[in-house]
Amino acid sequence: MTFTFTPADPQAHAALLHGWVTREYARFWGMLGATEEQVRAELAGIAAHPHHEAWMGYDGGVPAFLMERYLPGHSPLAGRYPVRQGDVGMHLLVGPPDVPRAGFTADVFDSVMRFLFRAPGVRRVVVEPDIRNSKILALNERFGFRRAQLIKLPDKQAWLSFCTREDFARATEGVPA
Repeated sequence: MTFTFTPADPQAHAALLHGWVTREYARFWGMLGATEEQVRAELAGIAAHPHHEAWMGYDGGVPAFLMERYLPGHSPLAGRYPVRQGDVGMHLLVGPPDVPRAGFTADVFDSVMRFLFRAPGVRRVVVEPDIRNSKILALNERFGFRRAQLIKLPDKQAWLSFCTREDFARATEGVPA
């Protein structure tokens, strides 16, 4: 499956993303009670940050997911683990489908990881999912992430986890790039 990525635009995407982050399935994003203006402000803050980006993912021209890419040394992870050159952080939110499709989230995850590893300097993807988010923890493991340690962040208890290029390649062996 082929997805396209474009930078998220606070004005153009706030209403859509508000409809996603305020649904129960997105509770781990911590925005269930957010207003559309708060979502717009969050996107604007990301857009203004020199070490954090938000990307919209499209499936055949239809918005399908939001992916955030950030440098861990310039994030709440700074000082919580020894950041390596080539580390890149990632957050992912798949939008609610009009028609559920088996394997869709895995296809999105695979595409996001390939997108991140396309950058030549990226050696390892870093994630810090809430310890209660069993779905993303299982998906991370499926794609080669290894849990390193429990960490306390301002908004959650999280599993700091890493996936190297080699771990991802092993996990997706036989899957076309």
